[in-house]
Amino acid sequence: MTEKPLILVTNDDGIHAKGLRELVEVMQFFGEVVVISSEVSMSGKGCGITVDQPLRAIPVEKIHGVPTWKSNGTPVDSVKLSFNNLFDRTPDYVVSGINHGANSSISVIYSGTMGAAIEGSLHGVPSLGFSLDDFRPDADFSKAKIIVAKVFQSVLDNGLPPFTCLNVNVPKGKPKGVKVCRQTHGKWVEEFEKRLDPHGREYHWLSGYFKNFEEGSPETDIDALQNNYAAIVPVSVDMTCYKTLEQLKNWTF
Repeated sequence: MTEKPLILVTNDDGIHAKGLRELVEVMQFFGEVVVISSEVSMSGKGCGITVDQPLRAIPVEKIHGVPTWKSNGTPVDSVKLSFNNLFDRTPDYVVSGINHGANSSISVIYSGTMGAAIEGSLHGVPSLGFSLDDFRPDADFSKAKIIVAKVFQSVLDNGLPPFTCLNVNVPKGKPKGVKVCRQTHGKWVEEFEKRLDPHGREYHWLSGYFKNFEEGSPETDIDALQNNYAAIVPVSVDMTCYKTLEQLKNWTF
């Protein structure tokens, strides 16, 4: 009898997030599932790791009957623990999400959801990050779960190249379909609002907005979301700028 694949499910919204529970429910159709999540929200932690305190992974109440642990570390810490000494066997897949809010464009480098998926790919296993373009804690994930199942089945059928993961963003509501896209060129314009606390001490609160440098480009993930399509962007850990690499070869040092 063929052993079912071991699927590690994690997220960055914390152990109590609705999106985590919805993802576990889908993944149970595809294999044996284990869950590890940060005990609190770790949104925006990206690929960060914990270096200044011991890490703990504590068994907690099962989610949908699935063995579940909570960690005091980041999403990447959770994945690292899972591939080292937490389980009897190493995961065959890493699936992160479903995030409350999109992780399109440059948000991929800030996202703890995608940090976990990227870490999974570094361990050589097919990894995916799923996000829904709805920040509400009680968001409706019913349509997103259909996309999750379809995309994961395609990964089962086709595999992924080593050290590559998928960033999957699903629009709010009923998607028209799925588009394979590239990452939108854009950035967060970070405007720190200066404030004073009750003691008159100055502090800064992050605010700002997203600036899309290629509004309306049909091959990008944000355009897909704006037109009510789920967007799939393949993500590589190689951050080399190859165009500049060729230019630098002609420099004199």
